[in-house]
Amino acid sequence: MQQLIRQFIDNRWVESAGQRRLPVIDPYHQRQIAEVTAGDAADVDAAVAAARRALPGWQASGGARRGDALAAFADALAARRGELIHLSSTNNGKVLAEAAIDLDDAIACYRYYADQARDLDERQGSAVSVAMSGIEARCYHDPVGVVGLITPWNFPLVTSAWKLAPALAAGCTVVLKPSEVTPLPEQALAEIALEIGLPSGVLNLLNGDGEGIGAPLSQHPDIDKVSFTGSNRVGEAVMAAAAERTVGVSLELGGKSPILVMEDTDPEQAADWVMAGIYFNAGQICSATSRLLVHEAVADALYAALGKRIDALVLGNPLSEQTDMGPLANARQRETVNGYLALAEQEGLRVVRDARHCQLPPHGYFVAPTLYRDVPLTSRLWKEEIFGPVLCGHSVANEQEAILLANDSEFGLAATVISGDSDRARRIGRELRAGSIWFNTEQLVLPETGWGGFKRSGIGRELGPWGLASYLEVKHVIGPSLD
Repeated sequence: MQQLIRQFIDNRWVESAGQRRLPVIDPYHQRQIAEVTAGDAADVDAAVAAARRALPGWQASGGARRGDALAAFADALAARRGELIHLSSTNNGKVLAEAAIDLDDAIACYRYYADQARDLDERQGSAVSVAMSGIEARCYHDPVGVVGLITPWNFPLVTSAWKLAPALAAGCTVVLKPSEVTPLPEQALAEIALEIGLPSGVLNLLNGDGEGIGAPLSQHPDIDKVSFTGSNRVGEAVMAAAAERTVGVSLELGGKSPILVMEDTDPEQAADWVMAGIYFNAGQICSATSRLLVHEAVADALYAALGKRIDALVLGNPLSEQTDMGPLANARQRETVNGYLALAEQEGLRVVRDARHCQLPPHGYFVAPTLYRDVPLTSRLWKEEIFGPVLCGHSVANEQEAILLANDSEFGLAATVISGDSDRARRIGRELRAGSIWFNTEQLVLPETGWGGFKRSGIGRELGPWGLASYLEVKHVIGPSLD
């Protein structure tokens, strides 16, 4: 019998008030491997009420206690390493090596915020220098309150760690909604909460879709903040719901990130970094550097190097150590990407590699790694987020043109600069309008550095001290000095 995933409310696994069930699909074998109860507004009410009851005690527990809990989360995830890597690959379609990177990133995030939570105690009541004689001011940091966390399907365990760890460190209590597409890895978080003795109601995990859980969670009158990662369309709806109640939101939304390859670089080395920026996780990355801006002096050599690397990619079972790229995570996303490929054919884009150069596996939601060159700047494939293994290239004559075109986007999440001169690459990076800029490296996401974007890529920052600050309210207590 297939696994039935229930709701986790107030430290208990409970049946959903609703009767709907949602299938969980293995995207490689294209078969159902579990089903989740599709929760509804009654489940949200129960989870929010449990979180509200738990808030005073969790806030009062102190940063040291909360830090110990986060460290225990990290230890428990590490103890489940093999199981969770296998489960993530099966549910999401990403290859084992990528699932291992995800898990390591999540563990590092919990450990980082364990330290941040412990440091928070020392910051409470710190004196503020004021000019007025005889007056003292002290600064305190209180948790925002009960927060709703909504995570996407492309990075199970990672995006939940980016939200859950700082929220718990701050003293918030949580209602977490994982994606209904990839809910299986996140169930471990509820199991761990029971194992480590997390107080009842501090973490509540609700399964279901946007209609059943996401919308009522965003609109709930007793939610103090919503943190959402996903599409712009849904993020805007979350923001509108929050605006009606004037509560805070953090939004990590879309991207159409550029990668700039200057004329002073080695095309072979550049090709490796270009590949990592677009074909990792089958291109299902919000920060995917899907717009290639290459100096015309090295364009032919770079495209030749990319073609060789694409030809060498092994597509297949994500559980095989020999596989380089697995399927897309779900049928709907494959349909979306194939729609863009059909549009590219209508537009007559110049193909370097596509499905005609690749033998797809006999089953699975696969899309061939695709590369177009000399793509017009008016093309929808150049402007819109595709969220698949599709790279669009455009040649530039000089550095200034590269910077101009890199910034010519409604998004501003990330970018990469590749140059033989690191000082030049760093300088170019400072001119780009994006939240994370890499130069002469693959995409490194570190718990100590912030994550988030400019323009339509979102509001706020996750990770680093900024991630913790997004779950804290600043309070000043001011009065006569006791000195």
